[in-house]
Amino acid sequence: MYGRGLPRAALLLLGIQLTALGPAATVEIYTSRVLEAVNGTDVRLKCTFSSFAPVGDALTVTWNFRPQDGGSEQFVFYYHVDPFKPMSGRFKDRVVWDGNPERYDASIMLWKLRFDDNGTYTCQVKNPPDVDGLVGEIRLSVVQTGA
Repeated sequence: MYGRGLPRAALLLLGIQLTALGPAATVEIYTSRVLEAVNGTDVRLKCTFSSFAPVGDALTVTWNFRPQDGGSEQFVFYYHVDPFKPMSGRFKDRVVWDGNPERYDASIMLWKLRFDDNGTYTCQVKNPPDVDGLVGEIRLSVVQTGA
């Protein structure tokens, strides 16, 4: 009888300890996943999120880009209290903040689309203490004309 009760007590203690830790500190990201837009137009890359923690000044948003034809990941945009646009590179003067953190929106606008904008855009949101979670992805296809 004593041997059977010991594992049950150990499991009960473990359950109490895990409950005390509270919910997992993760940020959930939501995107359109796949997007098609016409060459020369502007497009909104929508990225919304949910977080257990209230949005505060520690919130950061990072956008990056991987070209469709390969190559290394490139910086697109960064937000921390204020937007930080790229000072050089393919996205200079072509990307602006279109989000609203209080509404859990981390979206950006990309202007004057070009064919070499084809690829995968990633949106990462950190809202301490919620800093873990998957990165949101949008696969953008720039086409000649609308369907």
